[in-house]
Amino acid sequence: MTDHHPDRATDAHPTPAGHPAAHSGPAGRPRPGDAEAAAREFTAHRGRLFGLAYRMLGSAAEAEDVVQDAYLRWSGADRGALTHPGAWLAKVVTHLCLNRLTSARATRESYTGTWLPEPVLAEAGTGPLEAVERHDDVSTALLLLLERLTPAERAVYVLREAFGYPHREIAGLLDLGEANCRQLYGRAARRVAEADDAGAAARFEPPAPGRRREFVDSFVAAARDGDLAGLEKVLARDVVWWSDGGGKVRAALRPVRGRDHVVRFLAGVARRTEEGSRLTVAEVNGAPGIVQHVGGRITGVATVALRADGRIGEVWFVSNPDKLGHATRRFAAYPEGGG
Repeated sequence: MTDHHPDRATDAHPTPAGHPAAHSGPAGRPRPGDAEAAAREFTAHRGRLFGLAYRMLGSAAEAEDVVQDAYLRWSGADRGALTHPGAWLAKVVTHLCLNRLTSARATRESYTGTWLPEPVLAEAGTGPLEAVERHDDVSTALLLLLERLTPAERAVYVLREAFGYPHREIAGLLDLGEANCRQLYGRAARRVAEADDAGAAARFEPPAPGRRREFVDSFVAAARDGDLAGLEKVLARDVVWWSDGGGKVRAALRPVRGRDHVVRFLAGVARRTEEGSRLTVAEVNGAPGIVQHVGGRITGVATVALRADGRIGEVWFVSNPDKLGHATRRFAAYPEGGG
């Protein structure tokens, strides 16, 4: 599950993102240098920084904004004084995310309907080890569990679980004491485990990775054909369907619970589906998911949680147009998306 990086977070204790020295050279003046070389070096870290920001925020759009902000700071920094650029950049991104998480909580509390993380499609042609978003720790279920944590708990948990940083290095990234980081991690791990045990956004015990695509394909085939009996076979009795339209498109404001209710709900949705709409199975948040699209325009993305027997126990469907931009850009490179 870990994806530890050789850069050490304790390197020179990188300056906090908001400090003037974080983006300027001596006496506050930008340090001249080879902009092309700086861009190349930043690009080498970009995927990792996006993965960190996405796990922290649950939003691909916001993660991209954070990475761009980090690049601006990197461009103006005294890079010659940085022994380990990766650690410096990780610290900048972490602090930028912490600032955003503080305001995000209030926004999500007033969100119309159910708030779900923004889905991220794997880049076309990438293998399972080539994309940072292919790890199990970006599943929709886990991202929802992370919403229960405070910003500091989430930062420590993500840095420890997803990137394998030792507590000493996490302390350097967050400007906290090592003992405090250990306490934050312990509290976060307990809260995630307790919520998971209680069944909130349950991760279940999924089938072997090689069979997950097979079960999702069965659901898609039944949905395409309007095969209600087929849908009943692939859905767990206590399945829950969550919808996120953000108040921008028509969507269920409350979760739909139970197989019979979900089947009737899907039958109703099918009658209202836009002409030319198709369903395509794609890698979403590290596992087989479903893309609903009309040509190259995505109208919705679903991720699912599978039980050990292959039945679907939970579905998270995002149709809020504001959360589909990143997926649409990646889908354009898929054969089904016109790429």
